[in-house]
Amino acid sequence: MATNNSLVNGNFLQRKLKLIIVQILVMFFLCINVLLILTFFKKECFHTTARYILFAVSLLSDSLLLFTSDVLLILLHFNITIPVWVCIIISVLVMLYLTVTPVTLTVMTLERYVAICMPLRHGELCSTRRTMHCILIIHGLSSIPGIIIFSTFFASVSLSFYKQYHICAVEIFIIEIWQKHLRTATYQIQFLIMCFIIVLCYIKILKIAKAASGENKKLTRKGLSTVVLHGFQLLLCLIQLWCPFIEAAILNFSVYENIRYVNYIMFYLAPKCLNPLIYGLRDECFFSALKKYASFVINASARTMIKCIIG
Repeated sequence: MATNNSLVNGNFLQRKLKLIIVQILVMFFLCINVLLILTFFKKECFHTTARYILFAVSLLSDSLLLFTSDVLLILLHFNITIPVWVCIIISVLVMLYLTVTPVTLTVMTLERYVAICMPLRHGELCSTRRTMHCILIIHGLSSIPGIIIFSTFFASVSLSFYKQYHICAVEIFIIEIWQKHLRTATYQIQFLIMCFIIVLCYIKILKIAKAASGENKKLTRKGLSTVVLHGFQLLLCLIQLWCPFIEAAILNFSVYENIRYVNYIMFYLAPKCLNPLIYGLRDECFFSALKKYASFVINASARTMIKCIIG
């Protein structure tokens, strides 16, 4: 009896510790993203450059996804049920911004391809106006999986179902097995197209890199490394789709919890820290603006704390 109690207490503490670690990571990434977004709005030239605008879109997408997915994680952890219609609203945001980030990464890769392989047309093809239109297209393409999933769900349930209380998870919208296969197929096709575009851009930039010299060679090498990082980030996003299949094959509940926890850290949170690294720290112009703004924020915070202590 005592052994059972110690095991229960051990599992309880382990689950709490995991939740605390996730909350710390989420808060850390959200704080970094907020700092980067504020830096973007502080400098005028960022508002008129396609790659910085797309970078800001990806940061906002990551931040919204981190926040909404974390809300779902907390609800699941404490077994809190909510009305299905509320779950639909949260899930719509999660499904949309789960896809917005990889689609934006693909568009950012295309922007680097145009900048390196078609420099004379870059100003025309990547103007501020075209970039804004592109953002609308990104959200339109990203909404396709959600439209398919919810269209089949709405056609399969009665109106009374929306008033019921459930633990909010994507699985409650999958009524028939064919809906699960349709969802998987939609995501896989979408991600395969994006992977194809990134690989094609890499090959094209690689050809230019071999023929380039001096400053152009340095620029193309940086473009190649950026495309590789985007590809790696997209791979992590793609693995997210395989996580449910891996988790479904595990019968032991404790192992299932551990695998799900590792999947969330590796394939949901990890890609979110790569985005600031690729453009926030590797880009000299943005990094310079970030250092100035970060030092201003730190100094302002320090002064406020000193005033509070003295006062």
